[in-house]
Amino acid sequence: MSKKIVTFGEIMLRLATPGYERFSQATQFNATFGGGEANVAVSLANYGMNAEFVTRLPKNDIAESCIMNLRKYGVGTHNILRGGDRVGIYFLETGAVARASKVVYDRANSSIAEIKPGMINWREVLKDADWFHWTGITPALSQGAADACLEAIQVANEMGVPVSTDLNYRKNLWKYGKSASEVMPALVNGCDVILGNEEDAEKVFGIKPEGFDVAHTGGEVNAAEFESVCKQLMTRFPRAKKVIITLRGSINANHNTWRGCLYSDGSLKISKDYNITHIVDRVGGGDSFMGGLIYGLLTYTGNDQKALEFAVAASCLKHTIYGDFNMVTVAEVEALMGGDGSGRVSR
Repeated sequence: MSKKIVTFGEIMLRLATPGYERFSQATQFNATFGGGEANVAVSLANYGMNAEFVTRLPKNDIAESCIMNLRKYGVGTHNILRGGDRVGIYFLETGAVARASKVVYDRANSSIAEIKPGMINWREVLKDADWFHWTGITPALSQGAADACLEAIQVANEMGVPVSTDLNYRKNLWKYGKSASEVMPALVNGCDVILGNEEDAEKVFGIKPEGFDVAHTGGEVNAAEFESVCKQLMTRFPRAKKVIITLRGSINANHNTWRGCLYSDGSLKISKDYNITHIVDRVGGGDSFMGGLIYGLLTYTGNDQKALEFAVAASCLKHTIYGDFNMVTVAEVEALMGGDGSGRVSR
């Protein structure tokens, strides 16, 4: 019986400029779908797990196309609420070398931004669930979305369903009059597993490693510096059993180093370091890490190091795949974990 994971958040229409074109050059856009929690659900479905995605979408053809897209990858959609007027959109300009990627959001008044607590029967949605996942993007959308997310976390806690979060701080989203540092603590209080990067912990909770500046890493990130971040997060949120930090060293827009560290039971586990020299698409990289981590924690129970290595290898592969979704198999991830990163033709 495969494990059932429920994720909750917004899925958007993604309109990306072709190749490395700038917005001002583009005369057409490539249309796909994506969003933090949906990306996690697709990863888990690809790994053979029972992944359910919960959101609110309008009744129109774009929403139908979105739901069909999720179903294509094996994600459960029967708990998607219908209502509201629009699917959120985000525009993506992919950077190259010294020019960073850019995202422009067009998601105000989307169907999920207008959700209210009580609209979703969380007891029904979470029955038989083995895991519940949300990200810091959802409570940034609106007070209603934050309230619905808190409601889900509280029901999951009551039902004994493990809860994970990716802190995912997005400064351009917190627009409804509340800050992340006001809203997030109550939600993170109910989490068993917390994922973030050095920026998330600092921007949301004021927690930072000693003497670290992400702009001056030169692509080198020392995982041991982040043990203090993990400990501080655990002290602040005592329910958390595991804190994971993703460590991206940015040499340029196409060349990153990538690893992670996981703190649990008083010890820090550090993954192997990947040198990603030719990035195809890094959007969804953190979500692919989370999807790999949830799979690893549920599959390799008691082996946090292996769960961490699976997450890092999975997200390393995601950087080679166009779109938000990480379309890889367990066998492909395990091959990379085992050291097969040659890229030789499989035949």
